[in-house]
Order: sequence, then C-alpha cells, then structure tokens
Amino acid sequence: QMQLVESGGGVVQAGGSLRLSCVASGRTLSHYTASWFRQVPGKDREFVAGIAHNDGIRIVDSVKGRFTISRDNAKNAVYLQMNNLKPEDTAVYYCAASGSTTYYYSYEYDYWGQGTQVTVSS
Repeated sequence: QMQLVESGGGVVQAGGSLRLSCVASGRTLSHYTASWFRQVPGKDREFVAGIAHNDGIRIVDSVKGRFTISRDNAKNAVYLQMNNLKPEDTAVYYCAASGSTTYYYSYEYDYWGQGTQVTVSS
C-alpha cells in the first residue's frame, strides 16, 4: 500500500503563488504516474497535471503556463507549483498515483491523498 500526504494549500490573493507537496510512503512514487487533481463542490474531480514514471508530463490547458509539476525522487515526493493563481483555481487539490501509464481519468488511479484546500480570493 502507498500513503500520500498533501500539504501547502491555503488562501492566496489572485496573482499569487502556492506550492503543493505530496509525500509518499510505503511505495516508491517514481515507479508510478503521479498526478494532481482538483475538485469543487458539485463537480467531478478534474485532472490538473501529471508526471509519469518515464518523466513524461501532461498539464491541462487551463493551467498551462501557470502551473508546473515536478518530482524529487530522493524525497519520494511530487510538487505542484502554482503561479498567477486565479479565483477559478479554488478547489480541493488531491495527489494521486497510478500503476499504469495514464493521466486524465481518476478511476485509473490506485492511491489518493486526503486533499488540501486552495482558495484564491479576487
């Protein structure tokens, strides 16, 4: 089993930045596709960014140029750097890991963190 713990959420003004961290335990995260999803009440969980075991990266168009995803294998962690945040980025952000080469579909992920709230005020 793998446990994922997110941190780094908070309240920030529009235009500000946050860096989310996801630390894994129990398994080697670099062997998995590690991704960030986000969810707002009443909507489905949405893929934001992912990094595969071969370091391939996918980022959803709505955050491209503002968000970057990276991994630190020594720390067994993945990060989401979020710049120029907008009110529409407000959501609970989840870290997830998949044993297959996948990015976009939440049902393909085997492990999930508890989520961290990001609130962007206008």
